[in-house]
Amino acid sequence: MNWLLVVLGAVVGAPLRYLTDRAVQTRHDSVFPWGTFVVNVTGCLILGLLSGAAAAGAASPHLQLLLGTGLCGALTTYSTFSYETLRLTETGAGLYAAANVVASLVAGLGAAFAGAAIAQALWA
Repeated sequence: MNWLLVVLGAVVGAPLRYLTDRAVQTRHDSVFPWGTFVVNVTGCLILGLLSGAAAAGAASPHLQLLLGTGLCGALTTYSTFSYETLRLTETGAGLYAAANVVASLVAGLGAAFAGAAIAQALWA
């Protein structure tokens, strides 16, 4: 049963990542990888909310597998973030690469903390 929950979450998360990335990136005429940035920060927010809900007893282990491991695991992408940062440096866009690393770290952590705080406010 557990593996099925992970698979179901991933079945939604992977296409959602691709479609969101394409939709966001086509709206920005920039070398900055906005699509990957958006899906990663969104995944951090969802995981923060889920973690906060679980800590408050409002999210079951099954929901954690479905949304946390499955959906967020397929939605977010550290490998693409790393690859895009590498490509930015290789093409001479070092400032964009540095901005991608700093902004992704700050926004991702901020989103996770915000999600946990929202969950605590809702369920604590």
